[in-house]
Amino acid sequence: MTDRAIEAPGDGADALEQFVFGYGSLTRGFGGRSARLKGHRRVWGVAMDNRVTIPGYKLYRRREDGGRPAVYVAFLDIVEDPDAATEGVLFAVDDAALLALDERERNYERIDVSDAVQGAAGTVWTYRGSDAGRARLRAAIASGCAVVAADYVEALRATFATLGVEDDLALGELPPMDLERIDLDARYRTPKPSPLLNRPMSLDSPT
Repeated sequence: MTDRAIEAPGDGADALEQFVFGYGSLTRGFGGRSARLKGHRRVWGVAMDNRVTIPGYKLYRRREDGGRPAVYVAFLDIVEDPDAATEGVLFAVDDAALLALDERERNYERIDVSDAVQGAAGTVWTYRGSDAGRARLRAAIASGCAVVAADYVEALRATFATLGVEDDLALGELPPMDLERIDLDARYRTPKPSPLLNRPMSLDSPT
């Protein structure tokens, strides 16, 4: 998940009877309370294609030289596991905030997990990796071009420590890269191609 700012109701919005369970970047900046999602575990499960420019989305540049690396950047996901539980944050949303999250979480699909989260007086949604997002990461790992943004991992670990959430962010095959995230305006136009973007790669994906 990414962390573009979204207006969300505060902790006292229980009357809305609609909540989101955040387990990655959605654990930060939305208020709410600690919660647990039963029957799921946290994994590195989806990726975006950093070669592709999408107005209103984002891209990454190397901090050391400003170059735009031809890599796939991985993000957290959840998978079903009857013996596991994922700790995170539960926060209230209204319809407008939910639609904004749907737009933001383009590597995911929103699913109803109300039966898996205790203590919520209403519908609980969370975001699970889309088939396309998961396929991108699998292919990128196989081709050796999948990475994680180092500051994304550091920010999550700091948030998890504050919340008392177990640090289960082992990177495995994913090397961290020192990247700066650039949020793109919806009117952003693709700049003139750079040689950095013309290196051949074995993957072809829309995001």
